[in-house]
Amino acid sequence: MRRILVGISGASGAPIAIRLLQRLKEMSDVETHLVMTRGAKLTIEQETEATVDQVKKLADVVYENEEIGSRPASGSFSIDAMIIVPCSMKTVAGIAGGYSDNLLLRAADVVIKEARPLFLVARESPLSPIHLRNLQELSMMGFDNSGAESRTIQKLIIQFFVGTEIRLYASQKQLECRNIRRRSMHFR
Repeated sequence: MRRILVGISGASGAPIAIRLLQRLKEMSDVETHLVMTRGAKLTIEQETEATVDQVKKLADVVYENEEIGSRPASGSFSIDAMIIVPCSMKTVAGIAGGYSDNLLLRAADVVIKEARPLFLVARESPLSPIHLRNLQELSMMGFDNSGAESRTIQKLIIQFFVGTEIRLYASQKQLECRNIRRRSMHFR
């Protein structure tokens, strides 16, 4: 059974997160763990017809973002990948700066520390020089950034389950990020 931690931040794009959770729920060999920021909960209510409780029911396990001592905050909690969708620029900045003041940021920090796959669906356009610097910093650490194209979910699932190397773009800017070869044996 593959264990995936899905994080939802407050950026626009809640429907993408919901669709990813729906697709993962259809896969019998996947256990999903979910953490949402306060902004994510507000965005879900504003952008979709779903309620926060309905989104929570799409995951096998749900954590509150304030519970920084929860299992995903520890390297001993084994996950196969973490996907933050949508990923706000605030969240990108927190991850790039190692600022782990909530469970979402701490879990991403642990994923990087443990050299596990981290996928960010960064949602911002246009990207500022600060955004580009933070995304570049993270790309040098080996994370994958999926833009907000219509096939984002398909790309994430293909890349995670098949391990193919594909080119991903940050938002509508043509900032190319190459897939770094995974260090985990599950993905070779």
